[in-house]
Amino acid sequence: MQWPPPWRRSPLLSASPPPGPAKEFLRPGRVSEAARLYSHYVTPAEGAREGRWQTRPSLRPASPTNAPQQPPLANVCQQNYGAPQDPVEPAGLRSASHVTGSSLGKAEVSCGSRRRWAELVPESSWSPAVGASKMKVKMLSRNPDNYVRETKLDLQRVPRNYDPTLHPFEVPREYVRALNATKLERVFAKPFLASLDGHRDGVNCLAKHPKNLATVLSGACDGEVRIWNLTQRNCIRTVQAHEGFVRGICTRFCGTSFFTVGDDKTVKQWKMDGPGYGEEEEPLHTILGKTVYTGIDHHWKEAVFATCGQQVDIWDEQRTNPICSMTWGFDSISSVKFNPVETFLLGSCASDRNIVLYDMRQATPLKKVILDMRTNTICWNPMEAFIFTAANEDYNLYTFDMRALDTPVMVHMDHVSAVLDVDYSPTGKEFVSASFDKSIRIFPVDKSRSREVYHTKRMQHVICVKWTSDSKYIMCGSDEMNIRLWKANASEKLGVLTSREKAAKDYNQKLKEKFQHYPHIKRIARHRHLPKSIYSQIQEQRIMKEARRRKEVNRIKHSKPGSVPIVSEKKKHIVAVVK
Repeated sequence: MQWPPPWRRSPLLSASPPPGPAKEFLRPGRVSEAARLYSHYVTPAEGAREGRWQTRPSLRPASPTNAPQQPPLANVCQQNYGAPQDPVEPAGLRSASHVTGSSLGKAEVSCGSRRRWAELVPESSWSPAVGASKMKVKMLSRNPDNYVRETKLDLQRVPRNYDPTLHPFEVPREYVRALNATKLERVFAKPFLASLDGHRDGVNCLAKHPKNLATVLSGACDGEVRIWNLTQRNCIRTVQAHEGFVRGICTRFCGTSFFTVGDDKTVKQWKMDGPGYGEEEEPLHTILGKTVYTGIDHHWKEAVFATCGQQVDIWDEQRTNPICSMTWGFDSISSVKFNPVETFLLGSCASDRNIVLYDMRQATPLKKVILDMRTNTICWNPMEAFIFTAANEDYNLYTFDMRALDTPVMVHMDHVSAVLDVDYSPTGKEFVSASFDKSIRIFPVDKSRSREVYHTKRMQHVICVKWTSDSKYIMCGSDEMNIRLWKANASEKLGVLTSREKAAKDYNQKLKEKFQHYPHIKRIARHRHLPKSIYSQIQEQRIMKEARRRKEVNRIKHSKPGSVPIVSEKKKHIVAVVK
């Protein structure tokens, strides 16, 4: 059986000469090329005599195993059609059903539904060496180590080119990511964690354990002291310490005991661990004073503590009389705090609007600053020895450098009522304040406005506040007998984070910092829901402040130049500095 059958053969390649010019049987684009190469048509017998079957054109590249005498399409046709090539077929091009293309230099070999491309080498120029020299091979080389995972648990490796010319829309994409990250931050802002209830009166003071993060001490207005476990969120010990208010509470620097002062004019030292089985709850030491003590704080490194009332007293734990007493003025002192860095320095605030600084080595006051209104308490920066922040009755907080008390470093304004307590974070970059307006606020040290405000419907006047030693949580005690636990970062995810979650969080934080001044992102990041009472007071105070500013501008405008001095906002509230 011959293949292809006669009825499928092209007239140009038939066994007998075509009856006419070649252009009647081929398309115009192929006639000239066929006529040029095969102008001399020979019969199969003539071709056999002249030996032209030995130099017929090959459709395969030359190789040591592919000799030019082997018919090129025999294997292809046998593979697809099951029959060998017709040996009687003349030299030159194959039938139209096998070879198609726009030129004879490169043809498409069709076998059934398959198509293969090959180069047609003219028979006059064919030789194994020439065919081998014309062969071109293009290869793709990829190293599997660059993209194949070692295990199925590994992440897929994604090759990236950081050339900025290849990423023309990088900034718009990052802006959209920053906007989405800011929106998600507000969506997941749920700072409230727990409420510790159990006190039968308002919580008046709080203290942290210096060695154990989970232990917190609280004193109430009924003289009761409770020790809490934040991990289990329950009370582990209750002590009836005083008759009347517990005015102050502090822990020893080693964490083995704590001290309390109350309205009963006593200073008591208690063991941190509870009494044994069958033992009664008794203080280790009791000191009976002459006046009511309003505050207490312990030295950060030595067995010394300080109390305040009518004067500031420095006590040794082993003695019943103070080592030294320091006073400046005749009004009562409401708070005293040791400096955590320069431990021999301490500061106090009195009801005569003074903030007094003392040096324990000299047993004398150093200097004092007088403000417009009374300061309730102060807190030292744990990272900068000379910086402290004062909570004032004029709704503001003032950050001072003790080397230049005539001008505060920063005035922090956002509260709408008296600020009652303040505490720094362990990093020294932020502090939290508690106010009579039933809210707590978190301020950056170098910003005049708060970055966060926390409030609940049930929370009343917040008396005390503390920032935990791991810088992650905030505790506050208020009038309605509850201690509330908050997250320092409202949208922070609690628990263990994977490496991918940490990388995503850091990346989103950098994006928010990069685009924080864009109006749309800034508006979303600053927005906070406030209670109606606080919101209305903010609007009222804004109107009053604008009226005072307008009055001051008019007074300067209609007065003699230089007769009305222009006073900055920082210096408006400072009355005098006395050394």
